[in-house]
Amino acid sequence: MLLASLFRSLIKTGHMTLIDAHGRRYEFGRPDPNGLPGGVSPGGVADGGPAAYGPVTVRVTDPSLHWRLALAPRLYAGEAYMDGTLVMEEGSIYDLLALITRNSGWQHISWTDRLVGPIETLTRYAQQFNPVHRSRDNVAHHYDLSGKLYSLFLDSDRQYSCAYFPTPETTLEEAQSLKKRHIVAKLRLAPGMKVLDIGSGWGGMALEIARRVPDTQILGITLSREQLAVARQRAEEEGLANRVRFELVDYRHLKERGYAGHFDRIVSVGMFEHVGLPHYPEYFAAVRDLMTPEGVALLHSIGRLDGPGSTNPWIRKYIFPGGYVPALSEVLPVVEKARIVTTDIEILRLHYAETLRAWRHRFMARADEAAALYDERFVRMWEFYLAGSECAFRYQGHMVFQIQLSNSLTAVPLTRDYIHRAEEDMAHRAHTPAMVAE
Repeated sequence: MLLASLFRSLIKTGHMTLIDAHGRRYEFGRPDPNGLPGGVSPGGVADGGPAAYGPVTVRVTDPSLHWRLALAPRLYAGEAYMDGTLVMEEGSIYDLLALITRNSGWQHISWTDRLVGPIETLTRYAQQFNPVHRSRDNVAHHYDLSGKLYSLFLDSDRQYSCAYFPTPETTLEEAQSLKKRHIVAKLRLAPGMKVLDIGSGWGGMALEIARRVPDTQILGITLSREQLAVARQRAEEEGLANRVRFELVDYRHLKERGYAGHFDRIVSVGMFEHVGLPHYPEYFAAVRDLMTPEGVALLHSIGRLDGPGSTNPWIRKYIFPGGYVPALSEVLPVVEKARIVTTDIEILRLHYAETLRAWRHRFMARADEAAALYDERFVRMWEFYLAGSECAFRYQGHMVFQIQLSNSLTAVPLTRDYIHRAEEDMAHRAHTPAMVAE
């Protein structure tokens, strides 16, 4: 069987049992040298800890999966799990995906990648063509789901992006708070500044800035009506609506609304993945034109370590239509052409793997509530999404980058010491106004 041949060549570490649609059993790999039936991530927080995965026995009930999974596993594995034709007899879908991705790694190129890769490369610009109306539809597909869904697994501030884990013991709530603090420190905010938040989500980042820095005026923009309503309500409830405004508007329309050269600071967290390669020049031109001459911007985005690629077809179809995770080699040339100064770059490696692990555990603990909101197929779709995404960061070369940008070569200090000092200051002062630039 073609599928069995594929697994036999792939699974070298760990052990897997496959039961095909005719009831035949196949064994692949060998027991893990650590003594675990499945294995442990060498890049995990600790051996046997969060990155561990257990015994894996999988059954396929549809004979067509014998060839479909071999020819296009990145699409059909997720669909089969959603449809219930790929069944985990032992272990979870995370265990299966961790076993496969740990063995393949981010440097491995399969024969199916060699076959399909060039086609996806040729079509990826069309897949990521996101004019304003299409961007709005793509955002609605994911972010206008029931707000109750996100409350099942996000932290209390609804931070839906990579958290910041200084230690393995850091909780999700702490890590998301530290992420916001880290970004605020890099922005070097001062009282009275005007701030733009591109892709403001449920308002957490904009409200954090308003709490910490007195007299700042913040504009948060989103294309999600669901998120907009929540963000506005939060600003009203905290008494910050006079300083924090949220609008349903595309970043490409701000200049024509009179905001050219208006913002001292721009922040964008978890939005750039939805821009699309063809629109990078528009994006960075907007950042440049909306900033003051001494302005500073902070871009926080998922990236890839292995160079330009294409979006996983299952993710593109079911989770993030129009989305793309870029390599820095695709981003920095556009920044250079836009004549913006890159003042700092930081790479966060396994932080998102730990974030997704926490989300996955929380989601599965409340899977019954998610099924009540939608159905069991939806639950399996989101479980596959969270598990597969975690594996992408743990084993397949995904990371998060933070790029600090400015229109001026001297807008920030010459060393990075100011970031650490600002974080320490905020840690000591908690939520009192702390971010007065030196």
